Amino acid sequence: MVAYASQTGTAKEIAERSVEALGRERAALLPMSQLTPRQLLNHRRVLFVVSTYGEGDPPDPAQAFYRQACAVDAPALNHLETAVLALGDSSYRHYCGFGQTLASWLARQGATLLFQPVLADKCDPAALRSWSNALSQQFQATTAIEKPYTDWRLVRRRHMNPGSVGGACYELSFEAAIDTLPFWQAGDIAEVAIDQYGLHREYSIASTPGEGMLKLLLRQRRDTDGRLGIGSRWLTEELETGAIVRIHLRENALFHAPDQAVPAIFIGNGTGIAGLRSLLKRRLEQGNHENWLIFGERQSACDLHYRDELERWLAEKRLARLDLAFSRDQTPKRYVHHVLAEAQAEIREWVARDAIIYVCGSKNGMASDVDGVLRQALGGRRYAALIERRGYRRDIY
Repeated sequence: MVAYASQTGTAKEIAERSVEALGRERAALLPMSQLTPRQLLNHRRVLFVVSTYGEGDPPDPAQAFYRQACAVDAPALNHLETAVLALGDSSYRHYCGFGQTLASWLARQGATLLFQPVLADKCDPAALRSWSNALSQQFQATTAIEKPYTDWRLVRRRHMNPGSVGGACYELSFEAAIDTLPFWQAGDIAEVAIDQYGLHREYSIASTPGEGMLKLLLRQRRDTDGRLGIGSRWLTEELETGAIVRIHLRENALFHAPDQAVPAIFIGNGTGIAGLRSLLKRRLEQGNHENWLIFGERQSACDLHYRDELERWLAEKRLARLDLAFSRDQTPKRYVHHVLAEAQAEIREWVARDAIIYVCGSKNGMASDVDGVLRQALGGRRYAALIERRGYRRDIY
């Protein structure tokens, strides 16, 4: 069995490629949301491909497994042969925290680690090759680590917030350079290859396939010396209109719009509006209008991205409610979590009607503050129930 725990789809994608390399006649794929520690007793070999969320926590789908693993009656696993590929980011304090914790727990329970845990810093190709080579040695399987990229042509670049005191934001619109439009869903991720530097950058997709165009929204990032980062400079200044860019579209299944007609609350800040905008657009395409957007930025005059569109949807009652917080427009500063705190009764009422909550934007500050208010507003039992029914979905960075 190849078990995966993914927050934004990367671990799932690598796990799928591992299963294909091993052969589907001898390997099965299973999300950790459907796995319990006791079920490991039914398997002789289990490979884990897991990401880390936040400062070392399990991704949302692995939370239940982790709680059960920490219980005093967790099973002994002396029969089990296992291996762990841990995805993470070395800039965080607990690098690959969940993957390393999982590997240590497996060893304490008596499982045999077939090889040392492989730690992949931002999906470092060398680390993924180590995983591939280890699978080849253990199981005579070759895992293709190359991701499928498609050619896209830049047709427009638009400065979204001229005059803002914050970093400049740009919307980039691409059309497919092939006859058939590649498939994606609202909420998915675009990995843009910056070939001349051997890098890639990930962005939430701001559009739906129904619009016939792939749209990205990004903010210029500057290094400590004030110079634009490589990705920012290339995409917002160097890349010419008409140029071809290689983009890999990655499924982000935990952040897709629901098929059922339930209420939805969208919470975000900054360029997080990109992922939220695609989900809202998809909801409107489905005819679902019970949508509530809570969004924060710096200045109302400059930073309400997609202002005309949002105000039109609100006037047409396709957006049920729009609450905004602009931190630089008053003293003291006002943020998204302040709006949320003032609307706790309404949040509880929407959640009671099975609303799904989406959060997109900065992990530090916004997302953690929003999570704290949601815990306070809902209380422990209702918050846990929200997680259990997958009613709380996050794409944060």
